[in-house]
Parts: sequence; structure tokens; C-alpha cells
Amino acid sequence: MKPVATYQKLRGGYYTPRPIAQFLARWAIQTPTTTVLEPSCGDGTLLESAIETLLLHGAERTAIADLVHGIELEPDEARKASERIQALTDLSDPVPIHVGDFFSYCQRYLFESREFDVVIGNPPFIRYQNFPEHHRGIAFYLMQQAGLHPSRLTNSWVPFLVAATLVLKRQHGRLAMVIPAELLQVNYAAELRRFLSEHYSCITLITFKKLVFDGIQQEIVLLLGERNGREHTGIRTVELNGIDDLLAYEHTAFQSEKLKEMDHSAEKWTMYFLDEPELQLLRELKGHPALTTAGKVIDVDVGIVTGFNDFFVLTGQQVEQYELKPYTRRIVGRSAHLPGIHFSESDWMANAEKQAPAFLFNPPDMPFYSLPGSLQAYISSGEERGSHKGYKCRIRNRWYVVPSVWTPQAFMLRQIHTYPKLILNDADATSTDTIHRVKLRNGTAARVVTSAFLNSLTFAFSEVIGRSYGGGVLELEPNEAEKLPLPLVGAEMLDLDEFDRLLRLGNIDTVLDITDHALLRNGLGLGTEDTARLRTIWQKLRDRRVNRKPAYATKR
Repeated sequence: MKPVATYQKLRGGYYTPRPIAQFLARWAIQTPTTTVLEPSCGDGTLLESAIETLLLHGAERTAIADLVHGIELEPDEARKASERIQALTDLSDPVPIHVGDFFSYCQRYLFESREFDVVIGNPPFIRYQNFPEHHRGIAFYLMQQAGLHPSRLTNSWVPFLVAATLVLKRQHGRLAMVIPAELLQVNYAAELRRFLSEHYSCITLITFKKLVFDGIQQEIVLLLGERNGREHTGIRTVELNGIDDLLAYEHTAFQSEKLKEMDHSAEKWTMYFLDEPELQLLRELKGHPALTTAGKVIDVDVGIVTGFNDFFVLTGQQVEQYELKPYTRRIVGRSAHLPGIHFSESDWMANAEKQAPAFLFNPPDMPFYSLPGSLQAYISSGEERGSHKGYKCRIRNRWYVVPSVWTPQAFMLRQIHTYPKLILNDADATSTDTIHRVKLRNGTAARVVTSAFLNSLTFAFSEVIGRSYGGGVLELEPNEAEKLPLPLVGAEMLDLDEFDRLLRLGNIDTVLDITDHALLRNGLGLGTEDTARLRTIWQKLRDRRVNRKPAYATKR
């Protein structure tokens, strides 16, 4: 049973750690007369740091109420922020905090043609399914006015960034935001990446090796945007160990770091963690004539969505207990049950003997009263446990009949720890949706594609085409997997069985030594330096992803 979402989680609010608040304020605010907007002020941590920074620059206390503006949707949070700021400043005129949603406020300010020198904030991380409709409508209107095309999958922080940019001064305006690292890589933020690259002269992304928010596996970045008319100077990335490093990190320290040219397309910003020669190599290789896009030789589809795996995916003991053997199909439910790249009859048998969930409940599509007694008994036991109440089960004609049950020629890992792989399926098994199902296209031999998939070039592109999460997992959706480049020239000479043996022993580097020489050097004609650089790119992005560790801070 899934835990009930907390109110805090639904509204997407997490308190900004003070070191981050101080850093953002001190970077963004450069003069004693800077006007500041905080569009989601919470309990006032960022507002407090903004006021402290203005006072350090010599701002008059009596001017603070005119310089600093806060917005907060929740009245209780707004009250906390107001009390916090009053205790700090002891002003007769309190800092104005507007209680309401930022999007309505932004719409009014745009109508009045008012702009701010600085927008600083930590927007709520509200998922699209929890985004209130009355706020979403205005947010999407603002995005459309900016030339963007939001969808129902757009999370709330995306229009927050757009709206914040719209109320920021075009000359010398500065944006300083705490943003989910999804900005760098998710497809629904592709238009936003292009928007930011076109509206900011210089962008700095500060990331952390450790996770900084308590209770969520959410990696964040600090997005620092500078506006200077039409001049575009580029993007830089800075990676720190944890938020404590911000205390000793000078704002001018990253100014000496070389800016990388921004691609004003929807290119994922994960690439900007690479150095310039690495970036250029990947960009050049995209158009190599001897590379094949994976989608030309494989069709990648999701695994089976049962709606309730505890009911539908069974161990051998459960199958015997309920006498269900004639009404089951073989299935694989976990990546760990696919140790090599050749899933054989003996592999499936080994999983079943270890009492791994290896059987899919697959009854005939018939009315309940027409089913044999053993099936009726098992289905009734599921209803007693509430298995039929899940959304996917409820919308079926017969909740106990799972659709789209077919056997793929190969599997592909959906969630990846170390490296992606295709797995040849010789066990007549299907898979749950934790593993993708793959069909071969255009007569390409499955053994050839499965072997060719193991190379440093494809691995490197998987890290920039897929997306990673706070826990270090790389995920490839079917449409992303089909975009991967494959070097197939010479792949028919590779020994899949030998690769399978080596991978089961954990020797991926030995496999890559063989395939990189055969496919990249001989097949593509790459030199030794570029071949080695591709391996380095993969290792660098992989290590950045898997080394994420929690270093929890305070919640909002």
C-alpha cells in the first residue's frame, strides 16, 4: 500500500536551507537600491537573506519595505515570514507580503509593466497531477504568452521560472532560483531550456554531490541567470560537495570558469557537465553516417502494467497453492533477474526455483461464472484483499485479465544503475513494466543488436538522452531508448555468448575494450583519443549520477 501524500508534499513546499538562501541573495543583490521579488517566500528564509544583503550593501532600513516584495499562497506561511522579517528589521513599515498565487500576481504586474531587478526563490515542486486547476490556467496562459506550449504533464515550477523571467528587468536583471535537477534532462522541460537560453545572457548551474532536502530523493540545482540585453555569453556548471561548501564559496570564484556555448535547441543540459572537447565530440558524432538510430532496428515498448503485481505476479509456491499452473505465463519482474545479456531457459528456471516472482497470472478472458473453480477461488481471494480496486484494474472490462500480454524478442533495462543493456530473450518470458519489451525491426538479427549495444558511445549517449534521479538511477523511456545511436558496422563478428559470460562475472570493462575496438575504431574509424574520450564521458556522467548521497537539510 502506498503512503498517503502529505499536505506538505502536495503543495510542494520545502524550506530553503539558510546557506543556500544566503548564497542566492548575495549573488543576486549587487546594490543598496536593488528591487527584489520572492514569489514563493514560505516562512521567509530567502526574504530574510535578501534584506540582510541589502543592509550589508548600505540600504536604508526605511527603504526596505519599498525594495523587497514577497508572495506566499499559504496564509500561515505568510504570517511566519512577516513575523520573521519584522523581528529582523524592526521596521515601522513592514515588508509587504502578498497572500495569493504568484501567477495572478505576475499577470497583474505584467499588465502594469512593472519589473524587478532580482527575482529570488524556491518555487514549489508540485507534480502535474497535484497542480490546482485554477492556478494552472493562469500559469499556462503566461507560458503561452511567452511562446511556450505547456501540456498537462507540466509541473508547477516550470511556469514559475517563465513567470519570474517575465517580471525581471531585461537590462542587468538577475534570477536566482532553487530548481529541481529535472530542468537539465526531462522532456517536458525541453521548451523551458530553450526559453532560458534565449532570455538569459549567461547561465550558471550549481549542483551538489549530496542530496540536500530531507525526505525526498530530489536532486536540486541553483539556477543563476543574468540578463544583459541581447548578448549571449554562454553557460557554466559548478559542482560542489554539499551546501556547506557554499559558505566558503566566493561568488566571484566561478567567474574564471570558462563558459560553454549554449545550444538554443531542446538539448538536455546534462551535456554541460562535460568539457568543451567532450561536448564537441558528442555533437559531431550525432551525424556520423555509419551510426544507426536504435529505433531503426528495435521497437521498444513498456512491459506489462498489471495494476497490482502482488496479485498478478506469483512465485512457484503460490502457483501450486492455488492450482494455477495452466493459467500462467512466464515473466521477469526485476532487473536483477537478468544477470547477463542472454536470458535462457535455465535462467528463468533458476529464478523460479529461488521462488522469485516468475509467473504471470493469465486467465482466459471469460466471465467469472464461466471460469474453473481454482480461478474463481484465486480471483475471490484477490477481491478480499482489495486487488481489484486499483485504477488500472477498475477500468478493465474484467479486472483480472491483464491486457497486452506478449513475448518480446529481447528485454531492455528501464531503470539502470551502472550501464544500459539489451537482453536476448530465449526463455519465452514476458516482463513487468520495470523492464521494457523489445521487438526487432527490418530483419536485423537480435544477437547482433544485443552485442552492438555494449559500447562506450551508446553508453555515453544514454547518459545524456535518459534522465537520472536523486537516488542515482538512470531511466530510459521507450522513445528515449529508440533515439540512442548504435554502431552496427562489424557487430556481426562479435561473440554474444562470450560477452554474456564476462558480464555475469562483472567484467564490463573487458567487454567494452573488445566492442570499442571493433565498433568504434574499426567500424566508425574513430581514433584512439576519441574512443578513449567516449569511455571517459560515460564514466564521468555515470559516476556523477551514482554518487548522489543524502545530506539532509530542513524542510519547508
